[in-house]
Amino acid sequence: MAGRPTTIRRYLLNRTLLFSVIGFLLLLLVANQAYQSSIRENARQVAASVAENTFNSMYLIMSQGWTRNQLESFLGQLADGNDGGSFHIGLYRGELVNERFGDIDQPTPDVALQQVLQSGNIAAFDRGEHLRYLYPLNASENCLACHTNARVGDTLGVIEVGQDLSPQLGLANRNLLYYLLLLSPLPLLFAFWAVRRVSLHINDSVQHLSRSIEQVETLSDLSRMGEDRRQFRFKEMNNIFGQVEQLADKLRNIAVDKDLLEFEIRLLEKFVITSEVVRDWREYVNVLMLDINRVLDIYTMFSIFKVDDELFDLEIFWLRPPSPRTRDMMEQAVLARLRARDSFFSHSEFKLHHNMVQGGGEAVIELDARDIELQTKSLLVETPKIGGIVGIGVQADIVKDKTKVLVLESILSTLLNVVGSVKAIYKYTRDLEYYATRDPLTNLYNQRMFWELLDYELDRSRRHGYPVAMLLLDLDNFKSVNDGYGHACGDRLLTELSLLLKRQLGNGDVLARYGGDEFVIVLPEADLDKAEKVSQQVLKALDGFVMEHEGGALKTTCSIGVGIYPDHADHAKELFMFVDNLMYRAKAQGKNRVSLPKEQDVADIFRDMSEKTQLVNQAIEQRTLLPVFQPILPMDDGEPGAVEVLSRIRLADDSLMNAGEFIEIAESMGKVHLLDYIVMEKAFGQVRDTGYRGLLFINLSPRAVLVGDFLARVNALVQQYAMSPGRVVFEITERDTVKSMTLLEKFIRALKDAGFLLAIDDFGSGFSSFHYLKHLPIDFVKIEGEFIANMANDSRDMAFVSSITQLARQLEVKTVAEYVETEEVLALVRTTGIDYAQGFYIGRPNPSLAAVMASRG
Repeated sequence: MAGRPTTIRRYLLNRTLLFSVIGFLLLLLVANQAYQSSIRENARQVAASVAENTFNSMYLIMSQGWTRNQLESFLGQLADGNDGGSFHIGLYRGELVNERFGDIDQPTPDVALQQVLQSGNIAAFDRGEHLRYLYPLNASENCLACHTNARVGDTLGVIEVGQDLSPQLGLANRNLLYYLLLLSPLPLLFAFWAVRRVSLHINDSVQHLSRSIEQVETLSDLSRMGEDRRQFRFKEMNNIFGQVEQLADKLRNIAVDKDLLEFEIRLLEKFVITSEVVRDWREYVNVLMLDINRVLDIYTMFSIFKVDDELFDLEIFWLRPPSPRTRDMMEQAVLARLRARDSFFSHSEFKLHHNMVQGGGEAVIELDARDIELQTKSLLVETPKIGGIVGIGVQADIVKDKTKVLVLESILSTLLNVVGSVKAIYKYTRDLEYYATRDPLTNLYNQRMFWELLDYELDRSRRHGYPVAMLLLDLDNFKSVNDGYGHACGDRLLTELSLLLKRQLGNGDVLARYGGDEFVIVLPEADLDKAEKVSQQVLKALDGFVMEHEGGALKTTCSIGVGIYPDHADHAKELFMFVDNLMYRAKAQGKNRVSLPKEQDVADIFRDMSEKTQLVNQAIEQRTLLPVFQPILPMDDGEPGAVEVLSRIRLADDSLMNAGEFIEIAESMGKVHLLDYIVMEKAFGQVRDTGYRGLLFINLSPRAVLVGDFLARVNALVQQYAMSPGRVVFEITERDTVKSMTLLEKFIRALKDAGFLLAIDDFGSGFSSFHYLKHLPIDFVKIEGEFIANMANDSRDMAFVSSITQLARQLEVKTVAEYVETEEVLALVRTTGIDYAQGFYIGRPNPSLAAVMASRG
């Protein structure tokens, strides 16, 4: 584990002090040992000299022939000389001498003395602070004269010299320590001076390197790091600075400027596509141009979109207005690049569109041909991406900066998809907004828009006091056209008739396709006379209408019902039912005619409406409502089977009345939810009795949202009949009854929390369907039947179905195709990847769930 960081100067000072102390101690130890060794060696030499001098003195006396008294006197003098001194001299006689001259009083020789007496060799013993020197007295020729019992070389005795070295050693140690202490500050001072010099040089080098690094704010600053480079005192610092310069060179090649990173972040934020963005995709590109130019100088951006196999749109965006010469050169340069020999655009035609960025400045862009050629970067793809985009490019003066070129190429890759996506969403949104209010086949107003426009006109009528006329047209025998000539022919007939009807009306009149072969006309500020005039004009136009088909001619007629607000109804629903009754009366009277309201007719119609109201009340009270089951076929064997529950009323003659004839009456009475309870209860009873295990699709009336105990009643029915909520799919559709999205969302989430599944009915018929899909926990979408029925004959319907299917798959929502009435349509449904199919080709509604199960095997 690393210790706490410190400065180089402090580190050097600490280490110098430590090593100085250690060196001082080592020097003291070594000097002390050397000094002591010198003293001991000198003591040996003195001892040897004393021993030799003593022997010489003895020899001189002995050569004169000494007596025993002289010997004892000599020994006594040696003993006296030892008192109080550091030297001790002793004489020991050997056995040969004692044999010849007799014993004397002397200490018993120890082991060391005995060894010297036997060996005749000098011996020195250094025991701490005491030195003992033993000098043998070996017999020579001269000695044999007196020592007749000895031979030459025999040891006659030993002179012992002893010396106490402690006074000398103590003095030596004190002197050595004293002088070393006097000299000890010199190494420390030198060390401090050396550390200071080293620190100054290192700090100067580090500060110079720090200043160079602090000056780096952008990538361009890295290239200036070595401009004020100088040589430092130490090679190591020069090497470090050289390594930093090499690192700066590498960083210039791999690093991205902070401004570029910030720019890319801001650019990514612009890639969040919102409804504001797709209002005008060209304006979105203009904003991108301004944002890009905050970091990169881009004068021009161009994008290429494929229109068809040989035609492309080339959109050129200018930051500022170009000069005519620059504009022409840019067109030529881009087209030349696109039409190069190896390009897949070489034989294509281009439509050019120039766009000016607002707020880009007023200065004119002036470029030369060489700049345009060298500074134009583009990204081209052979296969069109989303939105039909096949290429994108820019003209920018950044070719010298490799990093910016890489960033630009990355931006081009992203922009290719983003610009294409924005344009695609722009077009798709416009189509959705259009077809949310339009019938996809005839481009007339659809049923939803008709009710909104009718409410608007009736509101104006109430404020200004003028009448409003309504005409309901139903083609006569149109089913025979579909059956005899096919749906494609029927669709073409409806399209041409819609154009014919438009020509009969004025600018302020409203024409809508209500459904199937029914059309409705609203005439603002029109009384009965004007309504009759327009009706007769329509009949006359149809009388002269002929459509060529397979070498033959098709003609058709229609039946028209007419009603006036406020003469014949108080509100929109009532007016429509009134006109609908008159239209059926025209058919009953022979078709190809107008049924105008007369006093008796008005009374009869209101009586009929009153009778239907009573019939609905009776059906609720007597529970004569019946569920009928229409099979829904899964396209994948792994999906569960399903049926849709539809409502019918059993009449007195045992026939069944379709829901379309009484649902609107029940809604106007505020009792449609009571119908729902009866139908659900009877449907759940058949599910229990038959053992059916598939899904059950049930239409959810808008009134249920407003009924406080609806969920409680449904939960009670589910428990009563042992139904699993996960097998019940409630269908919601776009209705004007539900005004509050917040209320609907709360209600739907409550159903979802209870375990029920949810479906959007008639998906694609209104723009709010997409709003529901976004905000509600939907499990199924039932695609609008008009799109499904025309898939085989209309590429636009096929495109809508494919888009809805892909959208649902991405959101993990199952799809159901309605109006599957032919084998060809079923095959297309399967190919498109739709999960379920429903329609008369799959099976018609049947009151018996057991019969439906049997028909499916």
